[in-house]
Amino acid sequence: MKTLVLVEHDNKTMKDATLAVVTAASQLGEVHALVLGSGCAAVGEQVAKVAGVSTVHVADDAALEHQLAENAAPLIASLMESHDAFLAPATTTGKNIAPRVAALLDVMQISDILSVESEDTFTRPIYAGNAIATVKSSDAKKVITVRGTAFDKAATEGGSASIEGVTGAGESGLSTFVSEEIAKSERPELTSAKIIVSGGRALGSSEKFEEVITPLADKLGAGIGASRAAVDAGYVPNDYQVGQTGKIVAPEVYIAIGISGAIQHLAGMKDSKIIVAINKDEDAPIFQVADIGLVADLFNAVPELTSKL
Repeated sequence: MKTLVLVEHDNKTMKDATLAVVTAASQLGEVHALVLGSGCAAVGEQVAKVAGVSTVHVADDAALEHQLAENAAPLIASLMESHDAFLAPATTTGKNIAPRVAALLDVMQISDILSVESEDTFTRPIYAGNAIATVKSSDAKKVITVRGTAFDKAATEGGSASIEGVTGAGESGLSTFVSEEIAKSERPELTSAKIIVSGGRALGSSEKFEEVITPLADKLGAGIGASRAAVDAGYVPNDYQVGQTGKIVAPEVYIAIGISGAIQHLAGMKDSKIIVAINKDEDAPIFQVADIGLVADLFNAVPELTSKL
């Protein structure tokens, strides 16, 4: 079985999300990687060193610089003539491209898989992660998105894949890239952070969020997250959101401060290795999943914790 893995990158560096997808694909068969971009030769060389990848297809085309799904999907669909499965990370980019590929191939997409049971059988979460469905597909071609936190990351060294150029499909004329605003931070990115400090609506304002959460995160060298309620209230930007409609994370330590633990939020962080919860409501649902729980006023407990680190 030949698999085609979509490489997530910024035309300069491969992103970690790709490595978990390579691991999932290797459980299905031979792994081929696809780099879509413009001036992305360096990314192809990085991917060629990833353990488990046998071939890297590089589509270097101006029309693919921003990996617009409308331009990428026709090319991927054409490559699927010689591949049995297409796998993409369950990220913004992967979720944008994969459904279009599935539509062009006229197959059912299998979303957000947690494990590979066999070549045609997979598990995936349903009901916000409260149940796990086992899905068996009879489609000749598989289109799959992979939850990055569910698979180990493939080694970035040890591979010696061949690199082959492929011709891009060109401009589809269906969409154009207008602009992007990229937030820059010295803190680790949420999906790759080993420690995450996350704040909820109980913080009350963006000023209090900055005053209470940021010093603790700085002391721990942690990424900063937030509940949907905190994001909706305007305390922090959308890219801080952890949860079913935000980012799915599984750090070594997740510290939930002033977060009640709604199902939507738990779906995004309950796979964390150690969960620490600080909340003054002893009946808050977050304590049901927490390994360490502290019932206390966060405005007293967190500054005291920060001062003792």
